[in-house]
Amino acid sequence: MTAFALHDYDRVVFFTGAGVSAESGVPTYRGYGGIWAQYRPEDVASEAAFQRDPETVIAFHETRRRHVASCHPNPAHRQIAAWQRRHGGVTVVTQNTDGLHARAGSEDVIELHGSLWRMRCRQHGSMVDLSDGPYRQRQCPQCGQPMRPDITWFGDPVDRDAFEAAGRAVQQAALFVAIGTSAMVWPAAGFIEHALHAGATMVEVNTEATEASRCFAHCLRAPASQAIPAAFPLPEGAD
Repeated sequence: MTAFALHDYDRVVFFTGAGVSAESGVPTYRGYGGIWAQYRPEDVASEAAFQRDPETVIAFHETRRRHVASCHPNPAHRQIAAWQRRHGGVTVVTQNTDGLHARAGSEDVIELHGSLWRMRCRQHGSMVDLSDGPYRQRQCPQCGQPMRPDITWFGDPVDRDAFEAAGRAVQQAALFVAIGTSAMVWPAAGFIEHALHAGATMVEVNTEATEASRCFAHCLRAPASQAIPAAFPLPEGAD
């Protein structure tokens, strides 16, 4: 497998999707056995559903939290975090809401679609909620209004701040590594072509080809937990 010396690139973006977390046991949303094969997103992951039946929506996300809390970062998450500790130019841009990058030790993580571990008030913004299952704070402590999970649901506008931060990181990247993403979720998938047009060295890590594979000069067909440590080895003596 081709190996890349990350210190040769001043700015690096790891762009991660559901595939990297699936190796830790986190169910994907799409595909065989995915969450949307069991639930209708309009019933559990939309603002309209929350307004109509908040208890059902919250219960769905609390079930997700309990499941994710039992999962652990895999070698791909840990290798990326280790590189961040050694290379000041490494940014993680993730479509995942599970928080596994942070649990692995990553700090510069841009969460495009929010986090299961935050609640949000429409007026006063988001707050961290790290319990393993039930949300501890359902009403905003400032205004008393019901809070919802801080996740981009179907029909929601994107998180403008997160997407702008990701856009800046991708524009500056000398190396862009897409890991475990189907390249089907827009507008997040647009960052792949953005990186290509910005002149980054393009690496795809996925067990199968995607519609975006044509954008990549290097396609590593292996699970992320194997490919990332092998393709991006730490310098000798590093953690």
